[in-house]
Amino acid sequence: MYLGIDIGTSGVKAVLVSEAGAVVATAARELALSHPALLWSEQDPDAWVDAAVGAVDDLAARHPREVARVRGIGLSGQMHGATLLDEDGAPLRPAILWNDGRSHAECVALERRCPSLHTIAGNLAMPGFTAPKLLWVARHEPKIFARVAKVLLPKAYVRYRLTGEMVEDMSDAAGTLWLDVGLRRWSPLLLHATGLDLHYMPRLVEGSDVSATLAPDYAQRWGMTRDVVVAGGAGDNAASAIGLGAIAPGDAFLSLGTSGVVFRVTDRFAPAPAAAVHAFCHALPGRWHQMGVMLSAAASLAWLAGVMETPAPALLAPLGERVDGPSPVKFLPYLDGERTPHNDAAASGAFVGLRGATGRSQIVQAVLEGVAFAARDNLAALSAAGGPLPEVDLVGGGSRSPLWAQICADVLGIPVHRVEEGEVGAALGAARLGRLAATGEDAAAVCTRPRRLASFTPRASVSAAYDEAYRRWRELYPALKECA
Repeated sequence: MYLGIDIGTSGVKAVLVSEAGAVVATAARELALSHPALLWSEQDPDAWVDAAVGAVDDLAARHPREVARVRGIGLSGQMHGATLLDEDGAPLRPAILWNDGRSHAECVALERRCPSLHTIAGNLAMPGFTAPKLLWVARHEPKIFARVAKVLLPKAYVRYRLTGEMVEDMSDAAGTLWLDVGLRRWSPLLLHATGLDLHYMPRLVEGSDVSATLAPDYAQRWGMTRDVVVAGGAGDNAASAIGLGAIAPGDAFLSLGTSGVVFRVTDRFAPAPAAAVHAFCHALPGRWHQMGVMLSAAASLAWLAGVMETPAPALLAPLGERVDGPSPVKFLPYLDGERTPHNDAAASGAFVGLRGATGRSQIVQAVLEGVAFAARDNLAALSAAGGPLPEVDLVGGGSRSPLWAQICADVLGIPVHRVEEGEVGAALGAARLGRLAATGEDAAAVCTRPRRLASFTPRASVSAAYDEAYRRWRELYPALKECA
């Protein structure tokens, strides 16, 4: 048996996977976000630990015999979060998260200080990344910065609490702007640009390697043996790729989670910073990936559900499983700024085209389409960076909706495939990495492709209408930016 734990933004998921690769059980705990100021997004690091432990407690209570047989644990997590620890390993402040936009000025300073940043890190300096956050802390919270002894990412902090070891994997480390992504090692030059050195960083391992052993107290708590290994794990999107079997060059998927991602596997380091495309290490040795990122995908629908005080399924139900054409309303899903292709933390969301006769369903449809249009922006950026994508698998919470899947197919103009276990892809991928660490098996034998549950193909007449709607939608961002 193998255990995967995914440290998400809105919650933690734990999944128990059998030797046959089947998901035996899942458990989840919710997490709260804090927005103490405009553009700020923070979480309590210890809340991640409490949620992870609580989720595994739940699995152990419901499936004690299966949990007792766990041989390997894998961790996946939200990327980029700056978790600052003192010399005793205690958090100095709430973690600054991936969707925090406060460090725009520090991004400009970092690019000026380190002209070789793009070549080494393979990415633009964006407020979501970890390094600019440290420059912000040094400037605005110097007393805290002076006490920093280690900087960990979210899942690395959970690993530290579960094992006592400070370790990070290559895929997550690639999202810090401190990693030499091509060489897969920390860059002293990039660290120096933010006032740090190698002593502030955790040890690096590949995602499929053993990083540590579960602490005896937790092994006893969950009825496990005392030699349960913990894999290096992966950042959430690389972990989702492992869960989808996306490990060969050219494999691709679209994730509609809290954030949105268009992801493609590569066999080499292939940076494309001019298009705001991310180039990161994959969770397996000798593999990298390119990624376009939307900061608010399913989060846009969740926001609308909150504003309308109606659960998302109830909002979607009146629309059925397909629509015959674009909504007359247009929506920009930039509720937390945007990365690809704009790299604009100050970008904001908007509805355009509202009239007195506008109904709720037209607004809901506009949100789904706005996210799909943003995904098309990402698809275009990846196509320009490395060639077209002929099809994508669909994962994340948004994959539950056949309506959204069909809209994505019609907007993107390529087949979209809803897959089995698409909602637990990152946790499943983490469990697979736990298995690889425990057994040393060949990755291709473990990281198999999931069964496709449904395929959604573009409808010619609808896609043509969406092509024109997308053209008009793309005019909104520059026009509204002038008004901001």
